[in-house]
Amino acid sequence: MSHQKDTDYLALSSRIHAMENRLLTRERMERMLEAKEPGEAAKVLAECGYGELVEQNAGGLEQLLSKARNDLFRELEQALPQKSVMQVFQLKFDYHNMKVLLKMQALGKGQPEPLLLTGGRYDPAVLLERYRREELGDVSPVLRKAVMEAKETLSATGDPQRADFRLDRAYYEEMANLAEETGSELLRGYVRLVVDAANLRCVVRAARLEKGGDFLSLALVPGGTVSQQALVSIRGEELAGLFQTGPLAVAAALGSRLLHAEDGPLTEFERLCDDALMEYLSAARRVPFGVETVIGYLYAREVEATIIRTILSGRMAGLAGEIIRGRLRSAYV
Repeated sequence: MSHQKDTDYLALSSRIHAMENRLLTRERMERMLEAKEPGEAAKVLAECGYGELVEQNAGGLEQLLSKARNDLFRELEQALPQKSVMQVFQLKFDYHNMKVLLKMQALGKGQPEPLLLTGGRYDPAVLLERYRREELGDVSPVLRKAVMEAKETLSATGDPQRADFRLDRAYYEEMANLAEETGSELLRGYVRLVVDAANLRCVVRAARLEKGGDFLSLALVPGGTVSQQALVSIRGEELAGLFQTGPLAVAAALGSRLLHAEDGPLTEFERLCDDALMEYLSAARRVPFGVETVIGYLYAREVEATIIRTILSGRMAGLAGEIIRGRLRSAYV
């Protein structure tokens, strides 16, 4: 466990509080939604420190967001007393890339490069080369073990989803390990809530697909406040009760009413799951200095990218502003 003190984050916290002024606010979102065309909407992002959206399409948007993400990680890497704080938010890109490589190898065709994402701990091009040479000694032990077991699962069953499940368990395990390493109770609680949200989503989606307990036993991951065993055996009407005292209470109550495909879309349910995480981390804004400031800002930027993608993708597709508003997550500011 870390022995870092709050004062070790004093200078960095001051920088981050200044950076928070450039986050996407509700007022800026409205201006993007009300702009006459997508290019005009994208100009609002200049106030948030983003570059120009050169190509007004999905590829151009992802390039803009990737650059902003990489710039942020590079900046924080030089200033962070504990790299593991940032790595909690980088893990998803490493595990996404490894899933891509496993599936491409299983298919025996196609080039993985266009599907690989930057922003993780490992450069995608280097990871690809090491994977092809079967030289993964430099990646984390948890990820390396999970890759070996996922490859064995894929070879034995031919089922990519089962391989994904193995990598998912490793992802949440490693996230919990890194959070523990920081010594931050806020980050440990965040990871538990992330696991709970993932498992809640899994139960609702599985019910709508009429998947049973055997599927859930494979798909659910440990580490949340609600046990896998309780979720596997739960009846639909009891789902809300498992989460009724925690941050996901509202999302679970709605999810319990959407357990069949004919019950309606999951858009609002998904939004409520994400908003529960934002509500939990909003406490970080009240901390003048410390690791909490960094954690809150990292998640704020993660959500901001989702909001930008939702607004600009919707505008490019010609969706009405009200439809887009219904899909937006809560912002940090």
